[in-house]
Amino acid sequence: MPISPGRRLLVLLTLGSLTAFVSLGAQAQPLALHFEEAQERLLHVSDALASSRSQVESRRQLAEASRSLSYPDVSIDIRRLHFQKSLKLPLGSLEPVAEAFDISSPLEFAEKDWRTRPIVTATMPVWTGGQISAAKAAANAAADEADALLARAGQDETVQLVEAYFGQQLAQQVVAVRLEVRNGLQEHYAHARKLEQEGFATRAQLLQAQVALDNAEREYAKAVNDLRGAQAVLAGLLRSDVPIQPLSPLFVVQAPLEPVEYFVETAVRQHPGLEQLRAVGEQARQKVLAEQANWKPRVYLFGQYDLKREDALLTESDWAFGVGVSYTLFSNTDRHRQVGAARSQQLQVEHGLRDTAVKLEIGVARAWLAVDSARQQFTLLESALASAEENLRLQGLSFQEGQATSLDVIDARLQLGKTRTDRALAAWEFDLALIQLLDVSGQTNRYSDYLRQADIVLSP
Repeated sequence: MPISPGRRLLVLLTLGSLTAFVSLGAQAQPLALHFEEAQERLLHVSDALASSRSQVESRRQLAEASRSLSYPDVSIDIRRLHFQKSLKLPLGSLEPVAEAFDISSPLEFAEKDWRTRPIVTATMPVWTGGQISAAKAAANAAADEADALLARAGQDETVQLVEAYFGQQLAQQVVAVRLEVRNGLQEHYAHARKLEQEGFATRAQLLQAQVALDNAEREYAKAVNDLRGAQAVLAGLLRSDVPIQPLSPLFVVQAPLEPVEYFVETAVRQHPGLEQLRAVGEQARQKVLAEQANWKPRVYLFGQYDLKREDALLTESDWAFGVGVSYTLFSNTDRHRQVGAARSQQLQVEHGLRDTAVKLEIGVARAWLAVDSARQQFTLLESALASAEENLRLQGLSFQEGQATSLDVIDARLQLGKTRTDRALAAWEFDLALIQLLDVSGQTNRYSDYLRQADIVLSP
């Protein structure tokens, strides 16, 4: 039978649409990444980390520049000047002789000319009252502060990655559970309809199954949309044009963690926030020393050389060198108050450091308890899951035999879905509490170690 032109056009449009759909699907192929791979990608694409690295480089360059503060300072001063010089020279005892030659006393000279005065000057500090050493130490402390800020940014990015990465895994778990619940209720509705047609189930039971199925359809649609949102978050964080497919599953480490004292000690020793405050405190201490140096004299070596002696003025030397001492007798800045302000800033940082250390200890204790609580909740849900599965099986058999209602089966199905969702949520809470514990103790780089030690994993 020949194909009409209209049908041929319809077939071509359909094939073209299918081809475009397949091509689009190929372009949007998810990028599968293990957690370590996602973390490595984040290190390269994160603008926050790139900004912190630039700040570190800037501070390091300034610290290197401060090393030359003790070196000589050499400058050249070139002046093109127009001048006039008048000079009177008394003859003294030669005055009678000069009168014999009709020369009056004193002799008067006047010169008016253009001169070029290129002079090279070198000065080298010998003692500055500690100002140079304070500047060097402050520059190094500023670089240490930038290093701490970079470490802090790295920890923040890792926490965001864990939330997004395993948040998408949780969303996938929920979608799988909602789909299973919906399919189970579809099967139950089909059984209820068959039994209702055979007179073994009531119309009310069939309606109960229908209402439950409709609710399951809505919950499933919502879970799918939540998953799409989670995919957008993770793809955006990793700067990916295609969705990311996490390969590392939700996990739980059933073995107890190190004692809370270990995490407290680690936090006090190496948390980036404390390292930053220590570096700021060192800068404040050096600021005090620098302000105190303003009360002390400065000793320096100097040297000067005239590059064009033929243009030198009468009072100018060909070259000179020596030692100089300078001291500010009166300053337009209140040096007493400058020192007092610097000391107040130092005290402020010291108080902030102690306050942050106390808050970190509290945060570590709370995070450690949250990890332990999530692990216990997951363990308790293990037995609850087995009970829920067995209950659904028994309620299904009882319903088929007329010994249970449709509502009993629906409740059992929903309870099983809730238990599975709660179990996935407990695993996600463990993963999230773990990264928060490692964050507050300053060791987010150990997260992958715990992931490799996991003895329970949840895959969709």
